[in-house]
Amino acid sequence: MTAAILAGGRSIRMGRDKALLPVGGRRMIEGIVEALRPLFPEIVIIADLRTAYADLGAPVSPDRIPDKGPLGGLYTALSESGHPYTFCIACDMPFVDPGVVASLTDRAEGSDVVVPWSAAGFEPLHAVYAKRCLPSIEAMLAEDRLKVESLFSRVRVRRVPTEELRRLDPELRCFCNVNTPEELRAAARWLDETRVARCES
Repeated sequence: MTAAILAGGRSIRMGRDKALLPVGGRRMIEGIVEALRPLFPEIVIIADLRTAYADLGAPVSPDRIPDKGPLGGLYTALSESGHPYTFCIACDMPFVDPGVVASLTDRAEGSDVVVPWSAAGFEPLHAVYAKRCLPSIEAMLAEDRLKVESLFSRVRVRRVPTEELRRLDPELRCFCNVNTPEELRAAARWLDETRVARCES
């Protein structure tokens, strides 16, 4: 299975490239790569700014079809993937939990999508997608139907209740997005508090 980090967004609310912002003393995307590297034989980064990520030891591919949002990123990720399944994660989710990722990837066989779900909705950018999704995604892109969740009615989906994942990540931090300066500061505070707690224990 491949891991793909989607870093092609415009970061409008942040005002600058989120993936390159420091969280815990390193770039946000750097921490994601380091967390995923032990779990996957292949990591790809989907982004237009190739040089910005050149030092991360992972190939960088721009969107094959520009300006199609996260669905376009998924299309590129699955197209670039060298494996039947790809775990896709947004570049603004810095609290990767290896146990949660493994729980999702372990359920991939027999499904086209394995996606966390709660009453609040899906987590489509922290999910597993099969290459078999490509024809459906291509059709959606041609129709300019760009909401990722709209894919789920066209393929075989395995929903994973987020409550099942709390035993691995009790606060479900792994699904937190860092979209604004305020959320960036909150993420930094949480990392500092976690480090202090570990030192005290």
